[in-house]
Amino acid sequence: MGFAKRTHHLAPEGAYQVLAKAGQLEAAGRDIIHFEIGQPDYDTFSNVSLAGIKAISEGQTRYTDPAGMPSLREVIAEDVSRRRGITVHPDEVVVSPGGKPNLFFPTLALVEPGDEVIYPNPGFPTYEAMIGVAGGVPVPVPLLEENSFSFDLDAFDKLINRRTRLIILNSPSNPTGGVIPARDLAHIAAQAQKFDCWVLSDEIYARIAYDGLEVASVASLPGMRERTLIVDGFSKTYCMTGWRLGYGIMPKDLAAKVGLLLTHSLGSTAHFTQFAGMEAIIGPQDRVERMVSEYERRRNVIVDGLNRIPGFTCKKPEGAFYVFPNIKGTGMTSNALANFILETAGVALLPGSAFGEYGEGYLRLSYAASIPVIEKGLERIRAALS
Repeated sequence: MGFAKRTHHLAPEGAYQVLAKAGQLEAAGRDIIHFEIGQPDYDTFSNVSLAGIKAISEGQTRYTDPAGMPSLREVIAEDVSRRRGITVHPDEVVVSPGGKPNLFFPTLALVEPGDEVIYPNPGFPTYEAMIGVAGGVPVPVPLLEENSFSFDLDAFDKLINRRTRLIILNSPSNPTGGVIPARDLAHIAAQAQKFDCWVLSDEIYARIAYDGLEVASVASLPGMRERTLIVDGFSKTYCMTGWRLGYGIMPKDLAAKVGLLLTHSLGSTAHFTQFAGMEAIIGPQDRVERMVSEYERRRNVIVDGLNRIPGFTCKKPEGAFYVFPNIKGTGMTSNALANFILETAGVALLPGSAFGEYGEGYLRLSYAASIPVIEKGLERIRAALS
């Protein structure tokens, strides 16, 4: 018996594949340095964890509204309104177990079979997966290293057309750490309005930005609020990857449709997790600021170190916690080099090709690791390549 065609294109995420291979090497006695997983190396902030524990102890372990507890949605609406300079009402907030449902379900609600969806490449692998499941036509737009890994706007202008239903943005970006410049954002917004497209803006790394940069949301631009859905969550900002808590901000009618998809698939987000999320937002934010400052220090160390490795050149990312060095000078494919570094140097990282065809010629390293670990990993790579 065969499987439905909508699943034929699905493939594992590269990060989990490399993590599994690294785990096998560790089980065999190898010491492995992990740069492959995009996960903060900090524990969940103590006030947030205690709020979740308190909620469990008080019996907050029931079903909730599929779109999230009204109190949490209100807190999120206030926070997003303040930080992004837009007016958000609680009925435009959809809470989900992690951010991915708010990537998948709006796509299912908006994209008909045959509709075209523009998305960044290299980019988060889930984008292409969800487009295919919805029956859409994936249309990758290259991210240009010379433009801080923003869209190739010439290619974008040639690809967008009346069949384009949705444009996916991710800023700061996984895997590149690039931030879309204001002029590019305005250009994309104008084209979205011209061709009457929706925009899905993945802003999960919006608060992890460096050098005093504030990341703008496309939803704040004139004419974009009613056609934009923002995806964000708690995993990166508050070190809550395992809590599975995210949210989407979208027009009320779309939020209602996404709420129904949640109802009939996941039911609701864990009750006690939502209390932890409320504490994350209304509690002290100084630990977030200190964490971002430490990531900035790590970024500087890893970029400087990579640029000293023959065959590598690395731009300084403006956000997230990834570097995306150009390794074309080594003469190796990204997959061959990533495998060589893992097997020879004991350093797990990802080939750029794991993020799409335009990621070839690059590697992705997460610097969500201490500076001593980063320096040790860089030294191992240098030694292996020498």
